[in-house]
Amino acid sequence: MKKALWPLTDWVATKKGMWAVLAAWLAAIVLLSLFAPAARDYGANTFQPLPDDAASIEASKKVEEYFPNDGGTSAIIVFNNKNGEVNTDDISKALAAIEEEVDGLTSIAPFAQLPPPAQAEFLAEDESAAAIPVVFQAGFDSEDFEPLIEKMTDIAVQEADGDVYVTGPAGIATDTTALFSKADIVLLLSTVGLILVLLIVIYRSPLLAFIPLLASGLVYALTDRILGLYGAAGLEMSSQALSIMTILLFAAVTDYSLFVLARFREELKQHESKFNAMKYAMRETGEPVFFSGGTVLTAMLVLFFAAIRDYQNFAPLFATVMAVIMMASVTLVPALFTLFGRKSFWPKVPKVGAENKIEKGLWSRVARFVINKPALSGGIVLVFLIVSSLNVFNLKYEFDTLKSFPDDMPSLVGYNIIDEKFSAGDLSPTTVLYEGEGDPAVVAEELGNQEGILSAVSAASTAAGDAHELTIAFETSPYDETSLDILADLRSNESDILKAAGAAGELYFAGETAEKLDDRELNERDLTLIVVIEIVLLFVMLIVLTRSWKMPLYMVGTIVLSFLSALGLGLFLTDTLFGIDAVSTRIPLYSFVFLVALGIDYNIILVSRYMEEREKHPLKKAVEIAVAKTGGVISSAGIILAATFAVLMTQPIEVLFVFGFIVAVGILIDTFFVRGLLLPSLILFFEKKKDIS
Repeated sequence: MKKALWPLTDWVATKKGMWAVLAAWLAAIVLLSLFAPAARDYGANTFQPLPDDAASIEASKKVEEYFPNDGGTSAIIVFNNKNGEVNTDDISKALAAIEEEVDGLTSIAPFAQLPPPAQAEFLAEDESAAAIPVVFQAGFDSEDFEPLIEKMTDIAVQEADGDVYVTGPAGIATDTTALFSKADIVLLLSTVGLILVLLIVIYRSPLLAFIPLLASGLVYALTDRILGLYGAAGLEMSSQALSIMTILLFAAVTDYSLFVLARFREELKQHESKFNAMKYAMRETGEPVFFSGGTVLTAMLVLFFAAIRDYQNFAPLFATVMAVIMMASVTLVPALFTLFGRKSFWPKVPKVGAENKIEKGLWSRVARFVINKPALSGGIVLVFLIVSSLNVFNLKYEFDTLKSFPDDMPSLVGYNIIDEKFSAGDLSPTTVLYEGEGDPAVVAEELGNQEGILSAVSAASTAAGDAHELTIAFETSPYDETSLDILADLRSNESDILKAAGAAGELYFAGETAEKLDDRELNERDLTLIVVIEIVLLFVMLIVLTRSWKMPLYMVGTIVLSFLSALGLGLFLTDTLFGIDAVSTRIPLYSFVFLVALGIDYNIILVSRYMEEREKHPLKKAVEIAVAKTGGVISSAGIILAATFAVLMTQPIEVLFVFGFIVAVGILIDTFFVRGLLLPSLILFFEKKKDIS
C-alpha cells in the first residue's frame, strides 16, 4: 500500500504535477458550479426516518387505504389568554375565516356548530385556552406548511384576543425549517473563523492558517456540487446531515493538511528543493493519511446496513465527502504546500541543515515519561476510561422532539400550553385501525380499559363494515417513554384485547407514538449491528496496515473504550452543565461512528511513525521518537478537530448540540490520553518481545 501511492505522490511533488493537480481541481469545481445545483437546494428538514415495513408505517398505509380522506398532516391551533377566559365567539369567527381563506385544509374542528357542552371539550378547564385540531392535505412538506401556518396565525390574531400558536406535527415541521434556514450560514462562518483563529494561534504563521482553509474551501466547493447532483437524482438529504457534513469536511481536511505540513517541514531541513522535500514527505505521510481517510470512509459506508433511514441517509453523503477528501489529501493538499514551499512557514522558515530536535518540548517530556513508566502512565488512563465509561449505564433517551428546540419556538410554546392546561395525550392521539367485523365501540371500550389509556373512541367505519378507525389518547405525553411502553404492551396483547371485546381481526397502530416506538426498537437493532460490523472492518483494515494481528487488537480496543468513556463523561457533563438529562436516540450511534473513525486516525498516525522508526531503532527509542515527533501535530489537530465539532453547539437543535459536545470531549480524550499515553504504553508492553536492542 505504501509504495502503491508513490507514483501518484511523486508525480504530484513535481512542478508539472503540482500545476496539473491544481488546474484539474479548479476545472472540476468551475464545471460543476456551472452545471450542478448546490446540495442545500435539496436539504430536507423533515422526512420519514422509518423503513416502509415498520409497523407504524404499514398502519398508516392501512388508514390511508380504508379512509383516504383522513390522510394528511395534523396541526393544533392554540388560543391562549393570559388574563382570563378565551372568547368562544371570537374563536368561531377565526376558525370560519381560516377555513375560508387558507387552502390545503382537509378538515377543521366544527367548533362554531357545537353546543357549549361540546365546545368545552376543546377548552382548558379554566377556559383560558382552546386547542383546535386541523388537518392539512397529504403531500405537503415543511416548506408548504410555512406560508399556510403564517396565514392561519395572522387571521387568528386579528379575530381573537390573546396569543395564538400552531403546534402539532405541521407546526413542528415549519419551525424546524425556519431554524435550519437560519443556522446554515452561521455554522459555516463559525467553522471557518474558528479554524482560522486556532491555526494562527497554534502555528503563528498566516499562510499555515490560510492553506488548510483554502484546501477545505476547494474540497467543499467540489463536494457540495457532487451532492447537489445526488439531490437532483432523487436522493433524500437531511439538513441535519448536511450540517454535520460541513463540520466533518473542514475538520478532516485541516487535520490531514497538518499531518502533511509537519512532515514537509522536517523534509525541508533535509532537502534544498521543495519538490524533493514534498516527495519524501508524502512517501512517509501519504499512506497513513490516505488510510486514515479510508477508515472514516468505511465507517460511513457501514451505515448502509442500518434500518433507520436517518442513518442510511448519512452513508452516501459522508462516504462521498470522505472519498473526495482522501483524493485531496494525496493530491490537492501536497500541491498547495508545494506551491507555497518554504514561504508556507513564514516567519519560522525551515532551513536546510537545521536539526530535527526532539529533546525539548512538552511531548518530548511526555515520551520520556511513558517509556520510563509505561505501567503508571497507561494504568492511570485506563482507570479513568473505565470509570467514566460506567456512566453509560445511566443513558436515558428523549423521544420528545420539541424539547430539543429553543424555548421561544412557537410550536413549543403551544405544546407547553397544552401540556399545562390540557391532557398532554391530546397533543397527538394515536390512530388505531381495527380490521375486522366486530363492534368497534366495544373494541374502543376495551382499549380504554387498558392501563395508561386516557380515552378511546370509535371515529369512523367503512361502508362495508370491514374496517374501523379508532382514536386513543394516553394519560402521559405521546412522546413520553411511558406512552411508548404502554403502546408496546397494546401491540403484544392485541389478541387478548380483541378476545375480551368479543371481536376477531387485527389492530394497526399509527401516529407519532407508534412511530417513536418503532424508532426505539429499530435504533437498538441498528446500534448493535453497526457497532459489530464497524469493529470487525476496522480490525481487518488495521491488520492490512500494520501487517500484524496483535497491534490492531489494542488499537481498536482502546478506541472503543475511549468512545464509551466519551459517551459516559459527555452524558454526565451535559446533565451537570446544561441540564440535559436525556438525549436523542441518534446520539450513541452518531458518536460511535465519528469517534471511532476519527479517533483511529490519530492512532494510525502514531503507529505508522512508530513502525517507520522501528526499522532504525530499538523499541523504546522508536516509541519515544514517534510520540515526540507526532505529539505536536496530533495535539494541534485534535484541538482544532474538537473545537470544530464544538461549533455544532451553536446550533439551536439539541441533538446537534449534544452530539458536537460529546464528539469534542471524545476527540480530546483520544488526542491527549489514548494516543499520548495509553497506546504508547501498550506498544511497549505487547511489542517488547520483538525488541532488537
